[in-house]
Amino acid sequence: MNACVLIVAAGRGTRAGGAEPKQWRPLAGRRVIDWTLEACLAVPGIDHVVVVLHPDEMDRMAPAPRIVTVPGGETRAQSVRNGLEHLATHADPPGHVLIHDAARCCVTPDHIAEILRALQTGTTPAVAPALPVTDALWRGADGIVTSTQDRAGLYRAQTPQAFDFAAILEAHRTHTGAAADDVEVARAAGLDVAIMPGHDTNLKITTPEDFARAAEILRARKETTLIDIRTGTGFDVHRFGPGDRVTLCGVEVPHDRGLQGHSDADVGLHALTDAIYGALAMGDIGRHFPPSDPQWKGAASHIFLRHAVELADKMGFAISNVDVTLVCERPKIGPHAPAMIAALSEITGLDPARISVKATTSERLGFTGREEGIAAQAVATLVKP
Repeated sequence: MNACVLIVAAGRGTRAGGAEPKQWRPLAGRRVIDWTLEACLAVPGIDHVVVVLHPDEMDRMAPAPRIVTVPGGETRAQSVRNGLEHLATHADPPGHVLIHDAARCCVTPDHIAEILRALQTGTTPAVAPALPVTDALWRGADGIVTSTQDRAGLYRAQTPQAFDFAAILEAHRTHTGAAADDVEVARAAGLDVAIMPGHDTNLKITTPEDFARAAEILRARKETTLIDIRTGTGFDVHRFGPGDRVTLCGVEVPHDRGLQGHSDADVGLHALTDAIYGALAMGDIGRHFPPSDPQWKGAASHIFLRHAVELADKMGFAISNVDVTLVCERPKIGPHAPAMIAALSEITGLDPARISVKATTSERLGFTGREEGIAAQAVATLVKP
């Protein structure tokens, strides 16, 4: 096992108020602990997460892959010890462990990864994030300042705190009494702890007011990382008429009849173009290229598709993939599908691996079954990071 995270979630959190412990309270649409778990599980190199819970709350977390629950103890130090001892029984104990408070739910996967990397590449058996104290410090009694405190060299500790697993396990086994955090346990055992930069948004929910700030942080982060994914569909039909070929998905296919339309009647390109316009909520071909305008009489349909692709680019979207289905009895599409994919790739700029062209019949039913025309439907997926 490479590394794992041990989340301490057995406390009562009475200072946070509320009818239940803070780790179970709702925050920005989810429970506090769910945000913490999501961040930890998203870190590359983390094999699994051990969550230490109050013995009376073991049923509050449903079984999930890579998550193990362990009952906690009377103190935080005892709860951590329980989690470490559980890991020690594993056939392949981790080389490194990160110990984190469930109430620090605004931690990011990137920050966790930075801490783990600092431990793995550093020279000390422990690494912990912290923020330098920048405010003036006072001592006081009965609401009166009694003295000032030099803030030089003082830090505000954060979690996760990362350790060599064997070293922190032995430190907890020999530690007696309470401890503010695992750095205190490590230092009592003579372990050097390297300080690395913390993050101001990695706050620990302690008071009722902290919930509002944490919710603001999480919502802002979600807005900045949200990916806009859109799917559009298109459908088109053209009837047969005089001719000796049809144009389908940009490829001329020999046939005993042609397709009739205001442009070149490429039913495949028309359906795909409408799919992209639809994903953009920008209408259809008729909106951008009115059939009443004589300049589009007999126009090559790649003009329409290219316009839709350029419009998507201007609106900040990348086309992820497209799928076109042609519905007809004849001509046979299969032999021409590779050429159609190549043509669509040239028009759209998409990798051929992201383009699908296939065909089906309507089992001799309806206008396509009677060979009165050809229908096409298309789906396009657009992504804006």
